[in-house]
Amino acid sequence: MKCVVYKGVKSPDRYLFVREDIAFSDMPETLLDLMGELQVVISLDIGINTKLAQASAATVMSSLKKQGFYLQLPKQKKK
Repeated sequence: MKCVVYKGVKSPDRYLFVREDIAFSDMPETLLDLMGELQVVISLDIGINTKLAQASAATVMSSLKKQGFYLQLPKQKKK
């Protein structure tokens, strides 16, 4: 599944994976406001065996299919 990964200027520690065929006009406005201006990080073709830094490929692919996007939040720091 092809997607583009963005980081926002307001939230540089969050990453937004967007399915390649989704327009920003189809994205929730609150999400776009949260992220601010988006900068492309990388384009990916995610498959079930793709290794991602924080989430499983299956989780990301499921969200991309259902919502058209996946929001990766920063890792929780251990206290």
